[in-house]
Amino acid sequence: MSTRSVAKKVFDFSLLRRVLKFASPYKRRFFISLALAIILAAFSPARPFLIQVTVNDYIREGVSGDSSVKIKMEELLIWITVIQVGLLILESAIRFYFTYLTSWLGQTVVKDLRVLVYEKILGLNLSQFDKTPIGTLTTRTINDIEAINDIFAEGLLPIIADLLSIVCILFYMFWVDWQLTLICLAPFPILIIATWFFKESVNKSFIRVRNAVAHLNAFVQEHITGMQVIQAFSAEEKEFRKFKTINREHRNANINAIFAYSVFFPIVEIVLAVGTAMMVWWGAVHALNIPVNQASELPGKMVAFYFCLNLLFRPLRVIADKFNVLQMGMVASDRVFKVLENEDYIKTQGDYAPQQVKGKIEFDDVSFAYVDDRYVLRNISFKAEPGETVAIVGHTGSGKTSIISLMNRLYHIQKGAIRIDDVRVEDYRLDVLRRDIGVVLQDVFLFSGSVLDNITLRNPKISKEQVVEAAKLIDVHDFIMRLPGNYDYNVMERGSTLSMGQRQLISFIRALLYNPSILILDEATSSVDTESEKLIQKAIDTLISGRTAIVIAHRLSTIRKADRIVVLDKGEIKEVGTHEDLLALGGFYSSLHFMQTEVDKAV
Repeated sequence: MSTRSVAKKVFDFSLLRRVLKFASPYKRRFFISLALAIILAAFSPARPFLIQVTVNDYIREGVSGDSSVKIKMEELLIWITVIQVGLLILESAIRFYFTYLTSWLGQTVVKDLRVLVYEKILGLNLSQFDKTPIGTLTTRTINDIEAINDIFAEGLLPIIADLLSIVCILFYMFWVDWQLTLICLAPFPILIIATWFFKESVNKSFIRVRNAVAHLNAFVQEHITGMQVIQAFSAEEKEFRKFKTINREHRNANINAIFAYSVFFPIVEIVLAVGTAMMVWWGAVHALNIPVNQASELPGKMVAFYFCLNLLFRPLRVIADKFNVLQMGMVASDRVFKVLENEDYIKTQGDYAPQQVKGKIEFDDVSFAYVDDRYVLRNISFKAEPGETVAIVGHTGSGKTSIISLMNRLYHIQKGAIRIDDVRVEDYRLDVLRRDIGVVLQDVFLFSGSVLDNITLRNPKISKEQVVEAAKLIDVHDFIMRLPGNYDYNVMERGSTLSMGQRQLISFIRALLYNPSILILDEATSSVDTESEKLIQKAIDTLISGRTAIVIAHRLSTIRKADRIVVLDKGEIKEVGTHEDLLALGGFYSSLHFMQTEVDKAV
């Protein structure tokens, strides 16, 4: 269901039921809120009624009676005033509790829903992140879910309370004098028409605002992340113009909503004034044409109706706005439910969970496409025995990284099978499979926090002593101790305060600590200086010792010792063999080796 289709509906009860299901664990508070809404509605006509009684039975009687009657009426007037103040205090207390309960309910549902959405996002296939801007998912997780809070805090329950209040006030007015009620409500159709146009206008504006917020989040997220590229290519002005365009759309959408409010609220005031004027006109005309004994009831009735009109129009002023808030919460919930309904998630149906994976790897006629049938890998078949090192080489875009992404089920294959220890990877329990596959990527991602946090990934089972021992094992301890604060050094977001080589070394410690049976190294020595490369190469030798290793490398000199080299080109295997065997073939690998040798000589 699209955002536009949700907006066109007067009300989507099926969507509302889905939202209310998240409130079912707190149904006791929900029903208390409903009960309070009914009580508040019942309080609405109480004050006009007491004012009518006060004017007719106490003030009028006190003015027209003798001194003893005046004294008695003054005492009764004090008591009825105390009753009215007491009712006002009680109503305020109930309204406070009602507001607190509805807000508490909304925030609690938001908390539960946000946990579910984030858990869902954590389990999505990487293809979803390839297709969906990060800023959009951020909007779904934060802004849209926060809008669902308004369904409870400012939408559904407050609307029910206002509608019940309107019904009670109207019932009281018709009970007192149905003719006067009809006179007062004569301009009411104008308000209904104005409310309808206001609701539609603001609804469209809010949809534009939501879309603009999503675009803003996506744009800002992407461009702050890529700020280095923007500044390096002097693209600040061009990107700034794009931002201003998106921001202008956001402003225009809000201005449209503001214009609708600016027109609607004065119309409500005018209709209220016209209704009051018609009430006064009717009262004046009526006073001239009725017997004196009946005219004595008129002052109290007129004062009570004046209060009733204000109590009637007060919720009418905001009910259209609340309905828009409710509908925008529904639109936001529709977007959030789309995330929860996304079927492109990592299937975890496997239950095979061995104590330790031996490390045998087999690709059996595997074909894979990121999008539809545009295959980036075709009929890939190779094996790696436990403890062997298999290197994968090829030009950029040949499918090397795709192969390693499939091993730990970051993506689903379309054809063929991938087996580890002769068991299909789909049959493994996902956490067990990934526990025994260590990955060191070319672009190492570090989170904000200390070096220690990034190595352990905040796993409480890994002690600092174990980290230090692992760092010493691959000769990285000295480098960390030279950092300010050593293991407590804050690497900042994405490890921006560390060099590429330093980030690689930290990722090696991370991989070693988790002691995987299979190790994947993706371009681990690319884009680093010679000194860092020596450290990294030594760390690699330590890491792959006794483990099955899949190594992707641009520099062919780093994979001479590999037990087997798989040569890829355009998603297909061209050659398989050792370094010497492939050179002797004089084929694709030999050409790659020759070109790289010539480049190294030129350098």
